[in-house]
Amino acid sequence: MLKINPWFLFSLLFLLLWAVIFLLKSSLRKEMLWGSILTAPFGLTEPLFVPEYWNPPSLFNLAAKTGFDIESIIFCFSIGGIGVILYEFFFKVKHKKISKHEKHNRKHKFHLFVLISPIIAFLILSLIKLNPIYSASIAMFIGGITTLYCRADLKKKIVVGGLLFLGLYFLFFLIFNITYPEIVLEIWNLKAISGILILRIPLEELMFAFTFGMLWSSYYEHINWYKLERKTLNSHMYNISI
Repeated sequence: MLKINPWFLFSLLFLLLWAVIFLLKSSLRKEMLWGSILTAPFGLTEPLFVPEYWNPPSLFNLAAKTGFDIESIIFCFSIGGIGVILYEFFFKVKHKKISKHEKHNRKHKFHLFVLISPIIAFLILSLIKLNPIYSASIAMFIGGITTLYCRADLKKKIVVGGLLFLGLYFLFFLIFNITYPEIVLEIWNLKAISGILILRIPLEELMFAFTFGMLWSSYYEHINWYKLERKTLNSHMYNISI
């Protein structure tokens, strides 16, 4: 029987979901690809987390040998595309460009700073020797909160996006734990983190999921100067007639 390593399987599950959404929701494809392409390079940060946070088995044993692995790139590609459109998947909304007049709102003066604030926060937090999972989660939370200041119109998407991705991640991790019952004890460095498990899921994984969902759910709109509007029945019928 062919045995697939758990980290590779976990990444493939997210990639499978990505592919299903991509095939079923043509209106979301552009945003998904944008999110995936922008997020995939963050898979190269894996050496920061191995072995300080965990030490997963990987294809060709790359993680143990180099810190890098193929699974991290697949994982980041997949969750980037999913996280950026999860809100639109459940709610009927459309994008509309922000007018030049609206761009001159005083809060938008911090547009660029807010966009790069997670990177700045992560670099600062890294200097105080926090476990990288905490640095990453706090940095993403800061990014989400500063976005709320700059783009209050995206408040619902930021909060709900965080909760939706948390719920999805929680479900995937439950499936993961059923398939590999002892995996968390085997590859997570629980002594270096809180050691708190919720249904055998490390608390830090859930922190990561919520803060990632918060941050990434609004990035497409924030970078591209979009706001969200509800799709109305009339406009939907009009578009069909066109």
